[in-house]
Amino acid sequence: MNVTDSQQIYQKIAANIESVMRGQSSAVRKLLAGFAAGGHVLLEDFPGTGKTTLAKALSRSIDAEFKRIQFTPDLLPSDILGVSIFDQSTHQFQFHEGPIFTHILLADEINRASPRTQSALLEAMAEGQVSVDGTLHTLEEMFFVVATQNPVESAGTYPLPEAQMDRFAMMFSLGYVSAEEEMAILDDQRTTHPLENLDSCVSRKDVTQLRADVQNVVLSDEIKQYVVDLVQATRRTPGVALGGSPRASLALMRVAKALALFDGLDFVSPDHIQEVAIEVVAHRLVIDPQARFSGVTADGIVEDLLKSVPVPH
Repeated sequence: MNVTDSQQIYQKIAANIESVMRGQSSAVRKLLAGFAAGGHVLLEDFPGTGKTTLAKALSRSIDAEFKRIQFTPDLLPSDILGVSIFDQSTHQFQFHEGPIFTHILLADEINRASPRTQSALLEAMAEGQVSVDGTLHTLEEMFFVVATQNPVESAGTYPLPEAQMDRFAMMFSLGYVSAEEEMAILDDQRTTHPLENLDSCVSRKDVTQLRADVQNVVLSDEIKQYVVDLVQATRRTPGVALGGSPRASLALMRVAKALALFDGLDFVSPDHIQEVAIEVVAHRLVIDPQARFSGVTADGIVEDLLKSVPVPH
């Protein structure tokens, strides 16, 4: 593992994306952490904040294939996975791949599709494969889902089930940029969108190396215990109907490893755990109705636990 090389790969990608994503350094860092950790990311934010641009900028920066699916109530699983069509000339069924067979998949407004269609992504996100007509099809090694949903518009939407929320390594928002950064966005897009001139800055081999190096970052027993203590504490917190699963612990470990590598370190510190604990754990929690009515939020619960769970020294 070459920490310096991997850090430089991350810095190149981040700088390239930030050249078209003004004022979103934190969001870019989180997205790349989820990507380098081999997870998937759910962006929950208002329309027009740059969710699609962020996903496209990542794909262009690493020379990856990009496909987008606009989720709608009439979308079928076969529209995502693909379909077998009978070929008259060969008298055999030929499988025609759906848009899921790509490197980076943007699942736009994922909560607008029916639960049946949403579930078509589950196997793909968890195991990197899909089953169609009893046949397994392996997805690209770099397969990465960036899903989006609008937090305020609920008409015609289907809330993602807990099992699917748990498949996302992270959920976070981009938020609005400052007035100065919004002015810069207007300047950038005076004639054309800056995405049109964005070229790749690293090779796919570099990306593979970055992902491999993330796995080799050291996680001490003390930090492991800290991760487990945090996640287990969510299961004992009043007002939480369903706490974080062991998958939450695994995701927190992997994303923290990526952040450590981005910082030029070969070991994880408590700061890396704390930096993404809310983004990794909160969306997996189910708050009981009475607590939710009282103003309790999943983000608030994780924030409180970060203050109360002992931090290793």
